Amino acid sequence: MYEKIIILDFGSQTTQLIGRRVRELNQYCEIFPYNKFPADDSGVKGVILSGGPYSVYDEDAFHTDLSILRGKYPVLGICYGAQLMAYSAGGTVEAAGTREYGRANLSHIQDGDPLLQGLKTGSQIWMSHGDSITRLPENFKVIASTNDVKVASYHIEGEKTWGVQFHPEVFHTTDGMKILDNFLNICGCSKDWTPASFIESTVKELKTKLGDDKVILALSGGVDSSVTAVLLHRAIGKNLTCVFVDHGLLRKNEFSKVLKAYEDMGLNVIGVNAKDKFYSELVGVSEPEKKRKIIGKGFIDVFNEEAQKMQGIRWLGQGTIYPDVIESLSITGQTIKSHHNVGGLPKDMNLKLVEPLRSLFKDEVRRVGHELGMPEHLIRRHPFPGPGLGIRILGEITEEKVRILQDADDIYISMLHEWGLYDKIWQAGAILLPIRSVGVMGDFRTYEYVVALRAVTSMDAMTADWAQLPYDFLAKVSNEIINKVKGVNRVVYDISSKPPATIEWE
Repeated sequence: MYEKIIILDFGSQTTQLIGRRVRELNQYCEIFPYNKFPADDSGVKGVILSGGPYSVYDEDAFHTDLSILRGKYPVLGICYGAQLMAYSAGGTVEAAGTREYGRANLSHIQDGDPLLQGLKTGSQIWMSHGDSITRLPENFKVIASTNDVKVASYHIEGEKTWGVQFHPEVFHTTDGMKILDNFLNICGCSKDWTPASFIESTVKELKTKLGDDKVILALSGGVDSSVTAVLLHRAIGKNLTCVFVDHGLLRKNEFSKVLKAYEDMGLNVIGVNAKDKFYSELVGVSEPEKKRKIIGKGFIDVFNEEAQKMQGIRWLGQGTIYPDVIESLSITGQTIKSHHNVGGLPKDMNLKLVEPLRSLFKDEVRRVGHELGMPEHLIRRHPFPGPGLGIRILGEITEEKVRILQDADDIYISMLHEWGLYDKIWQAGAILLPIRSVGVMGDFRTYEYVVALRAVTSMDAMTADWAQLPYDFLAKVSNEIINKVKGVNRVVYDISSKPPATIEWE
């Protein structure tokens, strides 16, 4: 059992970021809805209350019983969390004259306060709130201010309880990591959560949990399923069988390349070429959601067929990671998205789930992969959608369109590597548009497809910004695709951010 920090989520867009920052300090933490403090509090060293979208006095505001926390654990309230503690104890929170958003600087810091130890006057912070604490309850003491905000931070005397009106988790709060580290020290955390310790404890737990049972795992070629496979292999060896399905919508030569990589890692992998099945079922289908459902069901059918050939399979391995778990526990009662790794497998398979990565963020999965000694190209691989190129070919899918997009995408991704740009972006890919445009090649008029290039920067895909790739790179890629990919005479670049757009086009 790990010692841990509990983060209660009041609906902030940066709650996951708080978790990642705590993990970066080598401290294990878990995120729960604001009103779901775990009944089993063994190992809990402290509690962080996140920000949130409401005012504390709104009719729909999220409130929880703070008496079960204060005085029992060290507590740090961030933004809404700080306002809630003050408001619940009889303080006053009021709408600010103007929304306080952006950079600010601490003009006063109380000497000797353990939360702000090591900070100096002038330290930059990031504000994002429409309300301010205008009156503190008795025993609440101001420990930091800005020129515009008197109660930038407070401490409740006689308790290990603090509130900060700003966001220490965001990059623009320059000493934010120091503040969080100070809080972990206040909590008496050992900060020994590392990739090596995770691997050691997880492999041990898997050996105990699985014993001599057999496990089947669907591989995608991505980092999550690959790290899951290696962890399971370390725990149960030959009792793990992996299935890698080629639905005909993978990147160029990806099926053979990924199979070779897995074999070099000593994994027991079954490769299934199911192109014809998928292509035949997708004939005439152009609606995005219908394409997704056909591809998803087809994958399940193939996977189930392979599983039925095996004897004694009792467990299904999945590469579920922590954001999947968090997003399925919406505090509003509406699930953001359900687990998407395999999902919807026939009930008659009667398999139990094993998800060794369900406590990790994506960046932690990559660090575990490094610690496991996995190949760099698997660890650093950009996210790739389960439906593959099926949702990057807008409109009906045909073998010819797949060939065109695979060739264009291969040039694009290869050149990102050549120019040293691949590792600087979160995700990239080419999209084949359902339109043709007029062009001229030599002395001939052409009427061929348009390819859109997409590249984004992100931390976790919840939000994303378009990558500002160099003009000379884009010019070179465009020229290469038009000259070498038969069927394309125009290339465009997508400069939409998420929101309002999404990373994928379908």
